[in-house]
Amino acid sequence: MSLLKRIGGADGVGSPSGAPSVSPSGPLNSGQLSPAQLPENSQVNGANGQSQLRRSTSNVPTPTSGGKDSYLDLKQRVQNKLIAELDPKLDLSRTEEVRRQVEDIFNTILDSESIILTRVERARLFDAVEAEILGFGPIQPLLKDDTITEIMVNGPHQVFIERKGLLELTNITFQNNDHVMRVIDRIVAPLGRRVDEASPYVDARLPDGSRVNIIIPPLSLVGPVITIRKFSRRPLTIDDLIRYGTITPEIATFLKACVEARLNIVISGGTGTGKTTFLNVLSSFIPPDERIITVENAAELQLRQEHVITLESRPSNIEGKGEITIRDLVVNCLRMRPDRIIVGECRAGEALDMLQAMNTGHDGSMTTAHSNGARDTLSRFETMVLMAGMDLPVRAIREQVSSAIDLIVHQERMRDGSRKVVTLTEVQGMEGDVIVLQSVFEFEQTGLENGKIVGRMKPTGVRPKFIEQFETLNIYLPPNIFGYTDKFF
Repeated sequence: MSLLKRIGGADGVGSPSGAPSVSPSGPLNSGQLSPAQLPENSQVNGANGQSQLRRSTSNVPTPTSGGKDSYLDLKQRVQNKLIAELDPKLDLSRTEEVRRQVEDIFNTILDSESIILTRVERARLFDAVEAEILGFGPIQPLLKDDTITEIMVNGPHQVFIERKGLLELTNITFQNNDHVMRVIDRIVAPLGRRVDEASPYVDARLPDGSRVNIIIPPLSLVGPVITIRKFSRRPLTIDDLIRYGTITPEIATFLKACVEARLNIVISGGTGTGKTTFLNVLSSFIPPDERIITVENAAELQLRQEHVITLESRPSNIEGKGEITIRDLVVNCLRMRPDRIIVGECRAGEALDMLQAMNTGHDGSMTTAHSNGARDTLSRFETMVLMAGMDLPVRAIREQVSSAIDLIVHQERMRDGSRKVVTLTEVQGMEGDVIVLQSVFEFEQTGLENGKIVGRMKPTGVRPKFIEQFETLNIYLPPNIFGYTDKFF
């Protein structure tokens, strides 16, 4: 696809519809429409254009060349001229070279039209134009904002973000559905994926590893929808989780021992509770001399060990062939001599192969699962094993589950937006036809201060059975972690 077609869409050069409506009022206001163009649900309050909805704002000076409308006209005119002068065969993968050429043409256009802007205004205008050519349009400033953890584009006229666990409506808008689709094409094209009426939804990732889900009409009735789960530029560490209140230092010490002792761990929780992030942190405790294989739908894990092999599933092609599932990859990685297998998430039949791997010498494996609690996690695993197409009796499945999984770490996103580990549960085995669970730590909420939940993980006083496994490896934990006062176990 030519550069012109990728950037300007079907409208071509010189058409205002090929450029987004961008406001100079700051990074989170890029793409803001004039008051007459705002969606019906945005009630403007006063001359400053502030919406009564909760919006992210930034106090950045606006260009002095005639107000917002003049700025938008200027931006569109400069962008269209710039696109017209760029080489259509330009290789956009050579980012630095393209950026230099874009900047040279940009400066030439401003000089030729005798446009006078301050240094700040000039930089702001260039960033907006560059985002359309090299970046992801109006949402590019959001991707650069490290305080934002999720971006949700609900059609062309509504963009939400998540910051500190809470949702905010931004002033960013796209011009129309075609504008959103051009950004979508730029996301999926480098990955060899497609989004069209024949395949109207897709999972993808950005160059920085952020996870992207896209769904378009006719399945979406509000227009193209983009959901981006951002990753921190710096991978979180166990110290970060302690500082954020996700876990306590005692829990960190306990989990480190569990990973070193090669316990099989399942991290459970609802959507957006931080399961993958927590899995990534736990994986940092794996010794560097082990061979680790990760299996994911979209590569998200950022393991820092040297000996890591990352496998990623593949959807079917346009002919409906060539699909490689998570289950296929789990089966294949058993032939790759792994010391540990880490599956990003068990959703279906791959649970059976994961359980069998845990039971056949691949101790220390880890995965995540969607559930509402430890007991519900086991029920989900039973259901997922049945999804593998095996007609197994329930007792046989439960025996597999109880012998494979040693520890369930359950996380929740609290009402104040914080993410916390709320239970650590040991899987002790079978009694009759029932899997026996025993909570080792539980979160106890003690109050609410300034809208923030106050509480702490507390031991239940139960000594886990796998402590004996710790001792065989010379791993000794202070007894006060479990609420005891003896010197050592």
